[in-house]
Amino acid sequence: MIVKKRLGDLLVESGLITEELLNQTLQDKRKNQKLGDALIEKGYLSEQQLIEVLEFQLGIPHISLYRYPIEEQAIAIVPREFARRNFLIPIKKEGEKLFVAMADPMDFMVIDDLRLTTGFQIERVISAKDDIIRAQNKYYDVDDSMNELLELLPQGTALTDESRITEDDSPIVKLVNQIIQQAIQQKASDIHFDPHETKLLVRFRIDGLLKTERSLPKHMQNMLTARIKIMANLNITENRLPQDGRIKINLEMHPVDLRVSTLPAIFGEKIVLRILDLGSTLNNLDNLGFNKLNYKRFTTLIKQPNGIILITGPTGSGKSSTLYAALNRLNSEEVNLVTVEDPVEYQLEGINQIQVNAAVGLTFASGLRSILRQDPDVVMVGEIRDTETAEIAVRASLTGHLVLSTLHTNDSIGTIARLTDMGVEPFLVAASLSGIVAQRLVRKVCRDCKQTFKVTEREKEIFLKRGIKIEAISRGKGCGMCNMTGYKGRIAIHEILVVDEHIRQMIMNNKPILEIREYAMKNGTIFLIDDGLLKVKQGLTTTEEVLRVAISE
Repeated sequence: MIVKKRLGDLLVESGLITEELLNQTLQDKRKNQKLGDALIEKGYLSEQQLIEVLEFQLGIPHISLYRYPIEEQAIAIVPREFARRNFLIPIKKEGEKLFVAMADPMDFMVIDDLRLTTGFQIERVISAKDDIIRAQNKYYDVDDSMNELLELLPQGTALTDESRITEDDSPIVKLVNQIIQQAIQQKASDIHFDPHETKLLVRFRIDGLLKTERSLPKHMQNMLTARIKIMANLNITENRLPQDGRIKINLEMHPVDLRVSTLPAIFGEKIVLRILDLGSTLNNLDNLGFNKLNYKRFTTLIKQPNGIILITGPTGSGKSSTLYAALNRLNSEEVNLVTVEDPVEYQLEGINQIQVNAAVGLTFASGLRSILRQDPDVVMVGEIRDTETAEIAVRASLTGHLVLSTLHTNDSIGTIARLTDMGVEPFLVAASLSGIVAQRLVRKVCRDCKQTFKVTEREKEIFLKRGIKIEAISRGKGCGMCNMTGYKGRIAIHEILVVDEHIRQMIMNNKPILEIREYAMKNGTIFLIDDGLLKVKQGLTTTEEVLRVAISE
């Protein structure tokens, strides 16, 4: 007999959350979002805690599917679509019983559906959502499409039949969709198709690091490239010049936006797809991982009526997320917000966004010039790439506009030298700059397999050098939830330089960067390495991660 109890009641009973927190989450959660997912997303509890409560309260065993021997005949009983839609996977059958691993063992409608469609008695076990998704990817039919493709495409077949790359049920179309779907389920930020001499590698960037997902035979390369180009409305016949495009698709009722970039390499075109998560909760300043002091400094900066605020860092350091979060905070009925971007990544309600189009002469500089005639209060320039854009941005800020933009530099103080290097006069830099935010992304220690360790002597040395005392450090030992890496998700580390009167004087007098750095240090600026080490102390990340992205002086 299955005990029917509501998840919220179980969590309140076990003391993991309060009644108020439960009601608040029920109000805030998205339509059709499950309560458990909403609580995990908000960080009120971890997936492991949720599983432990269900295991204890309902008496359902929890299993890790990481190396579990799943029976092929059990897989054949439940259709792939049903399994994917409901986050479950059959693992074995014993007589009249079918054992099913479920992310939500309290979804009684799904259990009844399963019982009626399969004719088996359903025995539930609990597994983590990511664990189930990985098992589904491993056991459900990606390989069928691969085999179909290999049979259809004997070595050396030319790409002649266009229907093969456009019809929905053709193997190549299925394969591309499955690769994209796997990447999204594994929370990858980019998909790389790397052509080699004898093969084509598919790699996913997960939490900032690339890992090879699969290797495809070389003769599939042309069809795969053609398929992606068709999806992105690119020129199929052009393979000597780089091209950029965009794909918008719906995968299992979920809208997915992808930015596509092709680059001619010696063994064919390399393609990179950047996945833009439109349902991301990152558009909120409170979720960006600012420490209290930096949060206060940043919110004060963006409340100013004019000046330039620059966000700096390499590609993939979360600059766009911070920019959009700042725009979201500033977005109100009384304010005219205009952006000029290349490309427009996230479409925001109530903001006028302009897409750069160099082919017709709409560049950052010309777009910015036109924006200034549109009576804006806040202007966002996607990136300052050249002197012309930098100069117009500076002039815009001097004429009473707040300008937000990004720049590729290593740290906040190096940005000042970069602007003067671009040809902007030091007195203009000094007069217009309000603040500079440098940021990087580091991997977070997995909450489910986190363990505390004593600090090594070398680590102690690094911390003492920055004036921080530390006794213990957190590390993940590796579990099914984090794919045995010990890390899950990412968090930003920041360095915010507020340009005050003294720094303005130093810039105008062409003082060396070292002097400005010393003054900033005395003035309580938290550098990237400091913010990173403070996050290590809080148990959010590890010293290795911080040293991977920030320089220890």
